[in-house]
Amino acid sequence: METNASSAYPATLSIDYPDRELDRVTSAFRIFTVIPIMIVLGSLTGGSRSNGNTLSAHGTLKTTTYSVAVTAGILFFSTMLMIVFRQKYPRWWYDWNLQFTRFGTRVGSYLALLRDEYPSTDEEQAVHIYFPYPDARQDLNRWLPLVKWFLAFPHYIVLVCLFVAAAFCTIFAWFAILFTGRYPKGLFDFVVGVQRWALRVSAYAAILVTDKYPPFSLD
Repeated sequence: METNASSAYPATLSIDYPDRELDRVTSAFRIFTVIPIMIVLGSLTGGSRSNGNTLSAHGTLKTTTYSVAVTAGILFFSTMLMIVFRQKYPRWWYDWNLQFTRFGTRVGSYLALLRDEYPSTDEEQAVHIYFPYPDARQDLNRWLPLVKWFLAFPHYIVLVCLFVAAAFCTIFAWFAILFTGRYPKGLFDFVVGVQRWALRVSAYAAILVTDKYPPFSLD
């Protein structure tokens, strides 16, 4: 059950607990089965540029750019500039950030053994994430995005420790699934809580949809 403070926070995450026997085979080899969808996710988080040398009509070498990929995961820097200088959060940037976060969380949840259905690129499945579209003029301080990354520093320290603990929980859950077919409920709630905490920090410091400081809470 979520507390009043956490439930009121404008970034929510819940993952349906698999109250059934999980697939032991795909769980045993999860580190390998996740590779294809990780490649897809990785292709959305960076840019690439390819150059080639061609011979010109005058016999000199000419460098030609053949392709440029311009995908960059969460749109942070451009969103920050728009809020600071225009007090505007473009709707399609918000839609991209929301859908990219949902997709990445589905992949992360699959890797952490929280679910055993293969992550969809577009369907919600059992991972539910939402944060509201902000009115940049009314809801956001135009200067705060310049320092949010710094103000969230205490959360970064705590999250490093929590992610280490969550990794150990996932290893323990891996053995539990192999022997019993079930993900221990207490471990499940903890790992989901860590992801929920990280989502709130991301919504505040990276996605920039809220000025409300994230609570130090797994709930």
